[in-house]
Amino acid sequence: LIPTAIVASTEAPEPWYLALLGFAEHFRTSSPPKIRLCVHCLQAVFQFKPPPRVEARTHLQLGSVLYRHTKNSELAQSHLEKAWFISQQISFFMYVKFEAASILSEFYCQQNLVDSAKPVLRKAIQISQQTPYWHCRLLFQLAQLHALEKDLVSACDLLGVGAEYARVMGSEYTRALFLLSKGMLLLMERKLSEVHPLLTLCGTIVENWQGNPIQKESLRVFFLVLQVTHYLDAGQVKSVKPCLKQLQQCIQTISTLHDDEILPTNPAALFHWLPKEHMCVLVYLVTVMHSMQAGYLEKAQKYTDKALMQLEKLKMLDSSPILSTFQVILLEHIIMCRLVTGHKATALQEISQVCQLCQQSPRLFTNHAAQLHTLLGLYCISVNCMDNAEAQFTAALQMTTHQELWTFIVTNLASVYIREGNRHQELYSLLERINPDHNFPVSSHCLRAAAFYIRGLLSFFQGRYNEAKRFLRETLKMSNAEDLNRLMACSLVLLGHIFFVLGNHRESNNMVVPAMQLASKIPDMSVQLWSSALLKDLNKACGNTMDAHEAAQMHQNFSQQLLQDHIAACSLPEHNLISWTDGLPPVQFQPQNGPTTSLGSLL
Repeated sequence: LIPTAIVASTEAPEPWYLALLGFAEHFRTSSPPKIRLCVHCLQAVFQFKPPPRVEARTHLQLGSVLYRHTKNSELAQSHLEKAWFISQQISFFMYVKFEAASILSEFYCQQNLVDSAKPVLRKAIQISQQTPYWHCRLLFQLAQLHALEKDLVSACDLLGVGAEYARVMGSEYTRALFLLSKGMLLLMERKLSEVHPLLTLCGTIVENWQGNPIQKESLRVFFLVLQVTHYLDAGQVKSVKPCLKQLQQCIQTISTLHDDEILPTNPAALFHWLPKEHMCVLVYLVTVMHSMQAGYLEKAQKYTDKALMQLEKLKMLDSSPILSTFQVILLEHIIMCRLVTGHKATALQEISQVCQLCQQSPRLFTNHAAQLHTLLGLYCISVNCMDNAEAQFTAALQMTTHQELWTFIVTNLASVYIREGNRHQELYSLLERINPDHNFPVSSHCLRAAAFYIRGLLSFFQGRYNEAKRFLRETLKMSNAEDLNRLMACSLVLLGHIFFVLGNHRESNNMVVPAMQLASKIPDMSVQLWSSALLKDLNKACGNTMDAHEAAQMHQNFSQQLLQDHIAACSLPEHNLISWTDGLPPVQFQPQNGPTTSLGSLL
């Protein structure tokens, strides 16, 4: 309840005021909190006709308590607006004035009254230039508001203003925070020509800044996270490794440092990017993203388990929305891993978990609806429900403006049309939009390699084997350059299949054996199934009876595992999610009588 504001005040507080404030704070911090009694004590202050400073401060305290602890939004708004209005009339009343502006704007945003929040923040920024801490904090807040509205240009402009202000105020630390935040938004905007010089400048500032070790390391984590995600967005899984290693070492360093209670002497430097515990989860998260792209799925599983365990502990004490965002992104990645490793039933239950998290937060659902439908589309492919897969991918395409996600969805939708075999017009229309040889829509190395694979797959089904080989060799070359193990395994086994059809058994074997080894290492259940079938036929054709029998046994084992998982997944009530393509995800699911799809093709 802002006790520091009273201590800092030049007025000697009246005994009745201290008593009421003490009671209010006692009730607020009781276990459980007695919010109604706290509110009564604060409202009683007005009975004494207090001076304007006490009146404004009490309105702020009441507004804050009502906003944070009750659903009485109308009364909270009234008190916060009065606090902001009264405090503007009082000179040298910075804390209450700017705190009121900040909380009132936050309240407006929560009530979807963004247009009411902006003028409050702009006015507060205008009158706070002599108060460095509040000026910087309000600039960050308004920039975040613009970013949430997807107005990244305005957000970047404000962060640029903040960086220059921090430089003038002599805080290189806060200048770096503003510039790194701007770099993050420029990465989201794909303005790479602006990102590179900005990150170079940030790297220099971070390395040269001498200050609190935890603050310095947290800046390095922020800087390295941006570099790692930039590489991963570009699909450069091998090139990112040195940065990722630095990031992991950096977070280990932070975890050994003790939080220094000594506050910076420069009021413009009273900020931190993320709590240490949140940074740990974030580093786990980018490690999972890397492992997923590279095809180290067991490693991805290990780090996901660690991160989710840490998140569960944090969420018991911390209601920060970023934790739910981390949780959803982790689940999105591990769901893709499960589908590859042949654990569809678990993947489906985790998709349902993402649905539940999105039910609790409209903003989370808005930001992840396209990804959710994409995951359902991938699940539908894995259980051979191609019509549902098409519907899910089509819904996802309508919900995203993110170019990399759009390209990923189109690539998978093209694979659905290839499998269906009778959607030539739609297929060629899609392939024109993801032509890896000409005007590919994104700079992602990984997605371009996948586009070559899709072309190779189509040529294979059409019997144009030489053309298929050209496309698949391009995929292999690109996959090898950046350690894209899963694409490499898929390309090798498909090339092996082509050589087998052409009667070149030796070359086929040279492709299928490494494909099997790579698929076992990932592990990729579908490629293992495909490779073992090919090895069985190859050895049979070459008269290697024992090897053919061994491969047949392997194929039988993989088939049984996949069939059991297929039946388990399709029997779950959550399987009905495959029919959901519009609005919020359903909360409850009707039980299934049994699998309604055939195992069909698992390739």
